[in-house]
Amino acid sequence: MSPSSRPYIAASVPVLREHGLAITRHFYADMFRAHPELTTLFNMGNQANGAQQQSLAAAVFAYAANIDNAAALAPVIERIVHKHAAVGIGPAHYPVVGRHLLGAIAAVLGDAATPGLLAAWDEAYWLLAGELIAAEARLYQRTGTQAGELIAVRVAEVREESEDVRSYLLQTADGNSPGGFQPGQYISVEVGADGWRQRRQYSLSDAPSAPWWRISVKRESAEPKGRVSNWLHTNVKPGDSLQVSPAFGDFTVQLEGETPLVLLSAGIGVTPMISALNTLLATGSRRPVLFVHAARNGSRHALRADLERARAHHTDLRVIVAYECAQDSDRIGRDFQIAGRVEMQRILEARDRDGDFYLCGPLGFMQAQWQSLLTEKISPARMRREVFGPELLDHLR
Repeated sequence: MSPSSRPYIAASVPVLREHGLAITRHFYADMFRAHPELTTLFNMGNQANGAQQQSLAAAVFAYAANIDNAAALAPVIERIVHKHAAVGIGPAHYPVVGRHLLGAIAAVLGDAATPGLLAAWDEAYWLLAGELIAAEARLYQRTGTQAGELIAVRVAEVREESEDVRSYLLQTADGNSPGGFQPGQYISVEVGADGWRQRRQYSLSDAPSAPWWRISVKRESAEPKGRVSNWLHTNVKPGDSLQVSPAFGDFTVQLEGETPLVLLSAGIGVTPMISALNTLLATGSRRPVLFVHAARNGSRHALRADLERARAHHTDLRVIVAYECAQDSDRIGRDFQIAGRVEMQRILEARDRDGDFYLCGPLGFMQAQWQSLLTEKISPARMRREVFGPELLDHLR
């Protein structure tokens, strides 16, 4: 960054802390008015509840505050690159975003948005955009795909996994898996009806060696947050076709090694953990595994059949299931081991503390478990969590 721009970016940090959300709200509203076609690429449920605006505000603030801290920004950029690839972001989108972001800064800050400040942010934006464009190009090349590319798949089977979760087994027309992936990765599914079209991301929930891609989708109670998920539940049946992206995502579970693997999930966050567990079984690995899962009760416990199969075939698997509000039909000791919430200090054994930890689930759950693991002296270097939103930037604040 040029020496003339640095003071402006540094001075922007407190301004963005105060006005960042107003800027991002203005930005999205203005951009969608001018380019309604972009609503297909953005999660309009997150727009409606404000999560997307908060996420961008946090990202802009973190970028300004860490402009010279490449090591801190690198994992954030990597996560964004995979998310962009999953929804089909390409180089042509960046001028549009830049124009409307600078316009939002000018509109919200008014006279405080001096020519020098706007020039500095124009420079800062294009430095970041250049990094993202280059990284996305490398990812597209590495995966043999192009921006926005979708794959036509056939729904081979639909399975009821719990009261509110349904799995869809996706294959090519000739009955094969649509391609390789790593446990922890996700695909985008694009659907539309009655004038709307949206893409949503779903973790792949089976092993890469399976002859299908399996996604396990939770029905959501609220619209528009659950628009795509609910549409899938209501409309999709065996034999139907769907348009999906290739697999992306940097939350990949590293299965090699001899130290324990601790897979910690809640709710629909179980999907990448089951993918990892099924992959271990498929490869014949006997790596020690501690599988901890939290569900509301037995009727909300998805993918139980996979967990039971793993229990029967993995010789060094310890399973701890917690039901927050167990039903009369739920049997403690068999269906679940803990009545109430997960408390890792009561679960961890001596050997587990040397393991690799992976977390996935609702934000509050992951934050609580992350803090509990820190209290138990687990190094953050051995913990990874699946997040995309303002919480991704916690370590930058």
